[in-house]
Amino acid sequence: MPDRLVEILLMLPQATWETVFMTFLSTFFACVMGFPLGVYLYVSSPAGLIPRPVVYNVLARVVNLFRSFPFIILMILLIPFSRLIVRTSIGPVAVIIPLSIAAAPFVSRIVEAALSEVDEGVITAARAMGASQLQIIGKVLVPESLPALISGLALTIINLIGYSAMAGAIGGGGLGDLAIRYGYYRFETDVTVAAVIVILALVEGVQIIGSAVSRGLLSRR
Repeated sequence: MPDRLVEILLMLPQATWETVFMTFLSTFFACVMGFPLGVYLYVSSPAGLIPRPVVYNVLARVVNLFRSFPFIILMILLIPFSRLIVRTSIGPVAVIIPLSIAAAPFVSRIVEAALSEVDEGVITAARAMGASQLQIIGKVLVPESLPALISGLALTIINLIGYSAMAGAIGGGGLGDLAIRYGYYRFETDVTVAAVIVILALVEGVQIIGSAVSRGLLSRR
């Protein structure tokens, strides 16, 4: 085996672990922030359980603003905040903060869309049985929309894998940092190709698992 190939293979595991670490931890925090926001967006929407058009319109515009914000610029703007929270602005841990904030509005829209797909007849039946608003959300809306939520979660993870690769531009670590630091700056194309192959494999793996879980939930209905 050529020495160069061995060197690349030795660099990939650490970079892959950093990407997985950043992606899944930021997905968790994005869901913690985005899920309740998405539920409230649905509840307060004109077709929701407690329509509040003014609140919904203001909140929806704020969410859209953050969703459309370029991630690379958001990372740069959040450098002081990351330094305040984790005492550094570079590395995988620091990147989790902008990744989570960037993904939270995306998660909220996914949750809102998934809840909106629930059949109105199911909600009407729950109301007829005397269910409270919280019971309708927790025992009707969320279980009924679970396949769509799982598909949305897989899409969120895939997007964050792409964002984490972009974070390599400012020393975020992971496969993106490996591709930029070695592949781009040192003109070592083989490193870039190896990093891209691993990223594609991660994306494909997440998509396959997400689709399988979503189909499994649908088949149990």
